[in-house]
Amino acid sequence: MLTRLIAAFSLILALAAAPPPAAAQDTLTVFAAASLRNALDEADKAFTKASGVKVTASYAASSALAKQIAQGAPADVFVSADIKWMDYLQQQKLVRDGTRVNLLGNALVLIAPKDSKLTHVNIAKGFDIAKLAGKGRIAVADTKAVPAGLYANAALQSLGAWQAAEPKLAQAENVRATLAYVARGETPLGIVYSTDAKIEPKVKIVGVFPENSHPAITYPVAALKDAKSKAVTQYLRFLRSPEGKAVFERYGFTFLIKPVS
Repeated sequence: MLTRLIAAFSLILALAAAPPPAAAQDTLTVFAAASLRNALDEADKAFTKASGVKVTASYAASSALAKQIAQGAPADVFVSADIKWMDYLQQQKLVRDGTRVNLLGNALVLIAPKDSKLTHVNIAKGFDIAKLAGKGRIAVADTKAVPAGLYANAALQSLGAWQAAEPKLAQAENVRATLAYVARGETPLGIVYSTDAKIEPKVKIVGVFPENSHPAITYPVAALKDAKSKAVTQYLRFLRSPEGKAVFERYGFTFLIKPVS
């Protein structure tokens, strides 16, 4: 009897001394423009290593993601490839006050398959992209909604090339789908961001659109009003840090702000 009491008492002491169950790991959900996939994946891994917070990223056209958020899709952070779609959410009061910042910049380029005979194309006023495509089509993201397509639309309009080019456009759901068309040789030309072209070995940049031919390519980032993760502020700070800056610049993005320590 005494032996049983001693054993029971020892068990009670052991349970009392045991640490409490570990809290569930905080997770953070990011909705981000398709063009950010490689760079943001690397940044997210670095953030998780430093903080222990797991990041789940969902990539698509900024237009599609913004509409999903507006319809109630759960996300903590949104990174858009243009100002328009962040404004769209802010106008609906779905962006957390004081968290929005224009983080990154990019360039718009003309690409061709790696084995194309095209080498350098001077893109300026009077540029005839339709003639350049010959019997082929021109891959581009949706020119009515997707940021990469909107920038391409503006550039072609500005250069006087839109009217001839429009019938030849092969419009894709996002910029990475556009990139794939050219990489697979389905179209002889495509218009994407320079950062996309740099991560695809099956394409080459043959021309750069003048900066003044389209609105500045800007990636704003912000926390969403209904964000659930406690790590949102920490995550946004990491993206703005010198370490975040180094990752994005390694992939060819322009860092638009002064890094925060």
